[in-house]
Amino acid sequence: MDQNMARDLISRYVWIVDTLNRYGRLTREDIDRLWMRSHLSDGNPIPPRTFYHYRRAIEENFHIDILCNRNGEYYIDPGEDDSNRVLTNWLLDSYAVNSAMKESHAASGRVLVEDVPSAREFLPTVLEAIGSSEKIVFTYAGFNRSRAECDILFHPYFVKRYKQRWYMVGLREKTADIRTYALDRVKEMRLMSKNFTMPEDLDPSQFFDNIIGITLSKAPPRIVKIRATPQQAKYFRALPLHHSQQEEIHDSYSIFTYRLKLNYELVHELLGYGAGVTVLAPKELQVMVTDELRQSMRQYEELLTETI
Repeated sequence: MDQNMARDLISRYVWIVDTLNRYGRLTREDIDRLWMRSHLSDGNPIPPRTFYHYRRAIEENFHIDILCNRNGEYYIDPGEDDSNRVLTNWLLDSYAVNSAMKESHAASGRVLVEDVPSAREFLPTVLEAIGSSEKIVFTYAGFNRSRAECDILFHPYFVKRYKQRWYMVGLREKTADIRTYALDRVKEMRLMSKNFTMPEDLDPSQFFDNIIGITLSKAPPRIVKIRATPQQAKYFRALPLHHSQQEEIHDSYSIFTYRLKLNYELVHELLGYGAGVTVLAPKELQVMVTDELRQSMRQYEELLTETI
């Protein structure tokens, strides 16, 4: 299957999920009527056998069950778990924007989104491989390598989006360890028509449970405490830094506590808040943050000296 066809199929799957999510229980006639008004349709209804295959593909790839009651009405299984609901919401959000831009020229110029190059070319192939537990082989040009690495044989377990970049996480056969690869650094990719078995004890929803970002660490999580100004605390309440967040409110500041592993992304996330945040614990994280600040200060001092 080529990448254009894979993208088209994913759009069709998401249309079905979005339609049932918006309208509730629908008969096949209702679905066909709405389908023939969609930009994805060629004006014809969805053949029964094709609709059956779409339902199976949605279940296998996204773990979203589409059920049918005795009245012939189709609906999304209300027993869907939290992790699937997050995926469903992301699919629907993406489809809503894409659909608005394709179907309304007036709206397209008023929908401003950040570009995500990594999702454009290889994400459909990776999702297809994940859904069918199929090995892939790819060429990778990492930022820390002078040359691209070819013929990486990989078992894609799941994908994660972070800071407008898509990453795939899985087993690299050569080293027999779990790796994370950014899709925007992939140069070539193809399916291998060979299956793999995902470890039963690997839970994607828990894999990055104590991590900000995508940098893996075998170190145990630490108790992280930061002091935030009243203004910054409002942002943390609206959009928590991490699901483990707990807050102690004081007169002129708040203390936020987290359970996290220390890594590069955490340091740079905290630095991004500037003077609105101060690391209180652990000491190791204070050192990591202050080292970065000192390095930045040296660079600016040198620049100012040259300017003078």
